[in-house]
Amino acid sequence: MRVPRSIALAAVTAVTVPLAGCAGGATADRAQTTGGPQQRGAAARPGQPAQGSWITGHIADMTLKEKVGQLFVPTFAGPADARSKIRNYHVGGLVYFPANFAGGPAATAALSNSLQKSSKLPLLLSVDEEQGLVSRAPFLTRFPGNMALGATRRPEDAQAAARVTGTELRAVGINQDYAPVADVNVNPANPVIGVRSYGSDPALVSQMLTSAIGGYQSAGVAATAKHFPGHGDTATDSHTGLPVIGHTRSQWERLDAPPFQAAVRGGVDAVMSAHIVVPGLDRSGDPATLSKTVLTGLLRERLGHQGVIVTDSLEMQGARLKYGDGEVAVRAINAGADQLLMPPRLPTAYRAVLNAVRDGTIPRRRLDEAVGRVLRLKEARGLFRGTAADAARAAAVVRAAPHRATAQQVAEHAVTLVRNDRGLLPLRNRTVQVVGPRGDALMAALRRQGVRLATSPATADVTVLTTLDAGPATAARIRAQGSRPVVVAALGRPYDLDRASGAGATLATYSSGSAAVTALAKVLAGTLKPTGRLPVRAGGMPFGHGLTYQ
Repeated sequence: MRVPRSIALAAVTAVTVPLAGCAGGATADRAQTTGGPQQRGAAARPGQPAQGSWITGHIADMTLKEKVGQLFVPTFAGPADARSKIRNYHVGGLVYFPANFAGGPAATAALSNSLQKSSKLPLLLSVDEEQGLVSRAPFLTRFPGNMALGATRRPEDAQAAARVTGTELRAVGINQDYAPVADVNVNPANPVIGVRSYGSDPALVSQMLTSAIGGYQSAGVAATAKHFPGHGDTATDSHTGLPVIGHTRSQWERLDAPPFQAAVRGGVDAVMSAHIVVPGLDRSGDPATLSKTVLTGLLRERLGHQGVIVTDSLEMQGARLKYGDGEVAVRAINAGADQLLMPPRLPTAYRAVLNAVRDGTIPRRRLDEAVGRVLRLKEARGLFRGTAADAARAAAVVRAAPHRATAQQVAEHAVTLVRNDRGLLPLRNRTVQVVGPRGDALMAALRRQGVRLATSPATADVTVLTTLDAGPATAARIRAQGSRPVVVAALGRPYDLDRASGAGATLATYSSGSAAVTALAKVLAGTLKPTGRLPVRAGGMPFGHGLTYQ
């Protein structure tokens, strides 16, 4: 049953707690008068000129080393390592990874508070929390991910999901999220994006993306649209190589640019660059992260983004294949980046940028421009008004019952029935065997729905075969089930269904998480009608296809 939007959003809002330093939303943050350290004037929207604001004066008061430090967002091994980087390099932010979340929500909130107290300026404490496949904090409410959201066709679901995640992040002191993904996944062989994308249609991606941005930023967390200029059509992983995307300028305008344009128009706080080469946009052979033509010419001037530009991780091979770690940092700043994420050798990169400013390779004006954007982002997220997270209440906010209900609702809206030959589904009055990834979890969920499970393969009337990015192996696994009718459920990339022509019925959940498995069991049992629609071409069916029960 579809939950009305007002009820879904009310459920999320009901557990949102007022946190010190959280202004409660992008609109409120940008409309209120904020005083920085010197209380010098009205708050500026990220990217607006700093002239006349207190930020201009504050930048003038900063030392060169302090300014350079504001551009860096390194990883940290623990509190002592973080404090060392704050003290020695004046870093503007830090990025959390799973090890930094040890101890749970209350401990994470206490860590965030400790780090903020160690810094002269408030820190942008960030994380790569996309929901779905890319999730760093093990205790957050688990959502199916972007392609599942695309399958729901419900922007209100994208907004509610992002608001839940943003609320939980802000509760533990994190104020910037490297999400949502703006890439249009038009290549089924894409090894790095896949279900991290909302789908293969630019209009769908744009709609869901802007709703998610609103959800994150209304919770007081800076959203980051990524990976510019678009990572959706590659067969190379930029973590291990340097992808080359063959889109022409007109193809880019039609396929890749619209979501980023929508994000900019929607007031996204930041955009992340991609370590990809697009000769149709820049013939230099440099990755977009190091291309002034791409970052300044296209993102700033063509699309009008005046907020922060953050690089993708500079540890990735796509950023390091052509230049040394110091030169990469300098080139990224001159290309138009304002934040340097995860430099593999912070001392090397910091010294390189510092020396480049001193000798004029990086103009002082470019440095001040980047620092101004970083400070305005901190101002927009309310960090100069306070950064303290309430450690005692963090555990009550994270994974609150209404948050988990929202995740389950998204998963149920996403399940897509692609084929149902001869009405094989739902599985009423049949004895069912389950094989494949997450089989035990699915059997338990089916049992809760009253489905009769086979005690042995010989007693089964039908086999439910789950796949998780099995690719070509899908067809062989179907044949191995013999003559018994087979239902194939793709728990990851729906492209597995392209190899499932021998199945009697096929479905996609786009996720193997608990919420998705529970939703799948309900659809298989017939207690939930499937309403999802394909956000990509899959299983021999076109974009937008989806069946339901009578």
